[in-house]
Amino acid sequence: NNMFGDHMVLQQGIRNKVWGKADPGENVTVTLAGGAPQTHTTTAGPDGSWHVLLDAVQQYGGPHTLTVKGKNTMTFSDVLIGEVWVCAGQSNMQWSVNQSNDPDLEMAAANHPTIRLISVPQVGTQDRQWNFNGSWQVCTPETVGEFSAVGYFFGRQLQQSLGVPVGLIDNAWGGSAAEAWVKRDALAGDPRFKGLMDRWTQLEAAYPAAKAEYDAKLAEWKAAAEKAKAEGKPAPQQPGNPDGQMKGNARPGNIYSGVLAPSIGYGIKGAIWYQGESNAGRAYQYRDLFPFMIKSWRDEWGLGEFPFYWVQLADFKAEKGEPGESDWAELREAQTMTMKALPRTGEAVIIDIGEGKDIHPKNKQDVAKRLARWALAETYRKEGIVCRSPLYASMEKQGAKAVLSFDHVAGGWRPFDVAEPVGFTIAGADKKFVAAKATILPDGRIEVSADGVPDPVAVRYAWADNPVCNMYSGAGLPLTPFRTDDFPGITVNNQ
Repeated sequence: NNMFGDHMVLQQGIRNKVWGKADPGENVTVTLAGGAPQTHTTTAGPDGSWHVLLDAVQQYGGPHTLTVKGKNTMTFSDVLIGEVWVCAGQSNMQWSVNQSNDPDLEMAAANHPTIRLISVPQVGTQDRQWNFNGSWQVCTPETVGEFSAVGYFFGRQLQQSLGVPVGLIDNAWGGSAAEAWVKRDALAGDPRFKGLMDRWTQLEAAYPAAKAEYDAKLAEWKAAAEKAKAEGKPAPQQPGNPDGQMKGNARPGNIYSGVLAPSIGYGIKGAIWYQGESNAGRAYQYRDLFPFMIKSWRDEWGLGEFPFYWVQLADFKAEKGEPGESDWAELREAQTMTMKALPRTGEAVIIDIGEGKDIHPKNKQDVAKRLARWALAETYRKEGIVCRSPLYASMEKQGAKAVLSFDHVAGGWRPFDVAEPVGFTIAGADKKFVAAKATILPDGRIEVSADGVPDPVAVRYAWADNPVCNMYSGAGLPLTPFRTDDFPGITVNNQ
């Protein structure tokens, strides 16, 4: 399996699994040389598959050599012992250093030979893949441009903060839906996802006819295109190929089988994730689907409840002056809810660093820093590092005012740009939200009110695709968007 190769990073402190294929019954010996040498032997099973578990190595560093010997001998050199993280999600995780802020400066400074990255190609299939076409790359000014930007900047922060080698497994796929990242049988076996699976079952049943129709239309199109070319006219539009849907990044199980499966079981410390844009239209479903995905990964990997940290959706699309509903706000809410649903999870809030005109914000450095804060504070227990964005805790009504309490306001409040809090809306029993005046009280609570709302029942903050908001903790982390109500949202029935 190509997870094993020159320049790879093995996870420190755990029993790393090494696996491969040989002839049925073939004896296989795996040796890790360097530090305290160790050797393990096994016999390939009836299907030729084999694996061994290395003894845990407690020392960081290297380089070591890993040798696999059966009828043939393979030797992997420059193997480091470090911290390994999976970097997954859709295009904002796939986005490269070349496409991010200051690529010239980043490349010039990227002499980090103990940071290594391996990319898994995008293969969408229902058939579980055993291997993939990829290899470990050493971070240099020449190679870093194609690295996942969030992955690289996250890994660099860890490397510089901890002083240890870092391995990054980049398997992100632009535009991908969360259901494609989950084992299909698991989704099909859970009644919460029946609507989702029924929709895909219908699409799959219709595929043969759609493919036949496409083939017929394609022949017609080719003839029409040739005729148009001969006459000097523009070619007609080519018909859409239904293969794209079947082999794509939204079909349940496709990315799990084609991209994730070949790396499942490789020794990792945890995962970082940046995805949700493609599921925003089904935000209520994501409340179940996202934690289900995380739990399924943990179950499959066999390494316990490994840390899983994600990026909340950034601000995007046009800023609107009037309060309204938002599927992106509902998706952000589903992401935040996952922190309560599962242990050892965390959310990097970036409601302040998106770009209204671009679903791919170029500032990936700050995104990665906020993820790295979670890893450094919660996983590596590095003292003095704040990782949690302020989070709404409770609301108390005081006449025409709503008084809000918050957790994790490290260093007190620091409104940005102007002194008063911006981004709050308030509603009475009619559920019609209006812009609100907000005041920070001496005890850190925030008082919210509005003319025309004498009896408030709900408050929202940053509840929009692209909200105008300005609240940070003294540690520089933005207040997590929230609502105090549970009024049915616009995606509540979407499957």
